[in-house]
Amino acid sequence: MPDVERDNAGVIAPPPLIFGGPLALGLLLQRVWPAPFGPPRFARLLGWPLLLGGLAGAGWFGATMRRAGTPMEPTEPVVRIVTWGPFRYSRNPAYTSMTAFYVGLAGVLNTRWPLVFLPAVLLTMRFGVIAREERYLARKFGAEYTDYRARVRRWL
Repeated sequence: MPDVERDNAGVIAPPPLIFGGPLALGLLLQRVWPAPFGPPRFARLLGWPLLLGGLAGAGWFGATMRRAGTPMEPTEPVVRIVTWGPFRYSRNPAYTSMTAFYVGLAGVLNTRWPLVFLPAVLLTMRFGVIAREERYLARKFGAEYTDYRARVRRWL
């Protein structure tokens, strides 16, 4: 269906699946061919704050979206542009949180394999999700979204 007829971003796949598939594959590969993230203590010291920060960011994102009364799923029509809460710092706080969680879990579990797939995950997110969402929001909200986009970074 052409973009102009669809009232959603038309993302290529749900973002949790885009992150979760490669993460699961990386964890499976770790069982077959162990590849440590780094020295165990260093990996955990880096991993725990990222993992917990990712969870906290996702919670903040979810609470903000619920308060705004707009859906979290990119397959649903957006009701309004949210510019408060974590959206003051990032246009994509959910994806920033998922990335932090992903890297943090790799650290906590001391595996390098998920990090091998992370560039592909981020490229897929950038072009298969974020670019589509940005086009959709610009089309739906015009100057309101363009102004917000000019003020707030995509990631952090």
